[in-house]
Amino acid sequence: MPLFISLVEGADEQTKQRINKRAVMIAFIIVCTFVVLGKFIFQLFGITIPAFKITGGLLIFYVGFEKLQSKESYVKHSKTTNFDENIAVSPLAIPILAGPGTIVTAMNFVPDSSYIHIGIVMLIIGLMCLLTYITLSLSEIIVEKIGENVISVIGKIMGLIIAIIGTSMIIEGIKISFP
Repeated sequence: MPLFISLVEGADEQTKQRINKRAVMIAFIIVCTFVVLGKFIFQLFGITIPAFKITGGLLIFYVGFEKLQSKESYVKHSKTTNFDENIAVSPLAIPILAGPGTIVTAMNFVPDSSYIHIGIVMLIIGLMCLLTYITLSLSEIIVEKIGENVISVIGKIMGLIIAIIGTSMIIEGIKISFP
């Protein structure tokens, strides 16, 4: 939520909601696509789980590190690109909501599973996306209730946690690559 608030800062309410809806929808589609076709996609492009984890870890670390630095996001302030497209797709949908950890975890729940099992996993992903959408929709109200200083502190802590998650993914990818 703090990352969302910082990325949509200065946007009007309609734009914020459009970005929220689009990011959550894209994340849902990406994760569900990988649930159904993940192994095929990895084989088609020659992607390995370790490479996916290392690259995703680097992206997530970068987002977290940027939050820790209190820098204005380059994505947020780019004048030559479409605000809506860039923020909804990256970094919100990818890698924050539908990052490598989420994709690999979702793929691990359905190896050689029945259609019913795959459907249940996709239903749970949909529920998580709905909860995320509601949380981001209420982010302004939550900030009012909690206060901007607390949100700022939470944002810094989340930046640190996000950077640590990215580092963990890199380490895990390296461990898998070199057992």
